[in-house]
Amino acid sequence: MTQPIPRRHPAAPRPVPIGIAVVGRMLGISGPDAAEFQRLGELLMVGDPLMDSFVDWMTAEGSKSVRPLFEQALAHGIDSVPDAPAPLHDLFTGLEATPDWVEPERLRIAAATMRSGGADGLYIARDVALLGGYQFAGFNQTLLRTGALEKGSNTRFAETSQWAMDVIAPGGLDKFGPGYRSTIRVRLIHSMVRRHVEAMPDWDDAQWGLPINQTDMAATIVGALVAPSVGGIGLGLINRASEYQAIAHLTRYVGWLIGVRDDLLPTDFHDALRLLMHTSAALATPDETSKRLAQPMADDPLQWRYPHFQELRRRIARSQHLSISAGFLGPSAMATLGLPTRTLPWYHAIAVPRNLVKSGIGVLPGGRRRLAAHGRRDALGFMATMTPAPATIGETTTVAEHVA
Repeated sequence: MTQPIPRRHPAAPRPVPIGIAVVGRMLGISGPDAAEFQRLGELLMVGDPLMDSFVDWMTAEGSKSVRPLFEQALAHGIDSVPDAPAPLHDLFTGLEATPDWVEPERLRIAAATMRSGGADGLYIARDVALLGGYQFAGFNQTLLRTGALEKGSNTRFAETSQWAMDVIAPGGLDKFGPGYRSTIRVRLIHSMVRRHVEAMPDWDDAQWGLPINQTDMAATIVGALVAPSVGGIGLGLINRASEYQAIAHLTRYVGWLIGVRDDLLPTDFHDALRLLMHTSAALATPDETSKRLAQPMADDPLQWRYPHFQELRRRIARSQHLSISAGFLGPSAMATLGLPTRTLPWYHAIAVPRNLVKSGIGVLPGGRRRLAAHGRRDALGFMATMTPAPATIGETTTVAEHVA
């Protein structure tokens, strides 16, 4: 039986960002067929039944009494909660039942590979995945209703980066590790936001679907974890084929933890790129909100903190990050986002030679370990430049800090 499709779903697949399109063509990945495109539209109406059911109960029971039990189970397991209420027990019994297909060694390889990207990996996540994602008007409608403009794109990216750093930290995805806890907290926050935004009088399901629905979540997870590794190729970050497969495996597990349906999780790297292309084709419909969110983000570097020559370095940083966006998104997307269309991708010329050398080091004995350690320090240094205060997402987050 055909499910209703919100009006936000385009009549035909939309053009995808130029960098993704080029890699897709190289790998022989075509756009979604009619059945897949319709399915992605239908899944705009589907949320996260397991977590949504729990949040309904928590809201009725009272979050002040439930939240400490949730945090106890999250940090130490459901067996550590005496006489756990049935909804809490059901939620964590499901979350702790790690799928048989999860391979810890592949998660370790993926995390080390992703850490090796250092600040350049975060640059791609910021300047390509997040900024380019503002072309997805359906995402923007939820963001604007949860105070994205008031919070600011700098803070939002810092929070997202902290989550990603937790996920790829050594042991981050071990059960009860920082990435495991962070991802489940984000899942809870998603459900709370879904409930809150859908109840707003100006939210129209028939137009926008459910807030933070399955299609949006699948696009977000492959955009956050796979797109930087694809974009990294354009900056000279070249990995082994087995490492790309490991990144897809990590993406699959994180997607499972965060509540994405099994049929929207990538089975390998080729499939991850297919999902990235297909969800982009289904969601890349810009509107006036695209410029409202993108333009302030382009100017964020003018507020960053540097120990020396601060004003000069801020101007250079703004130009640098616009050059990364221009090189990957192309002039058409830059115009859609209200950003300069004649920016030269000059940062690529600097990054590619340096990263090709790093890529060579990565295949030497012990090279990946050294690159991963250096890359983590590099990424944390960039995060400190963006915001001196620790981001309130990830392993330091408590539910209370994000309900609002």
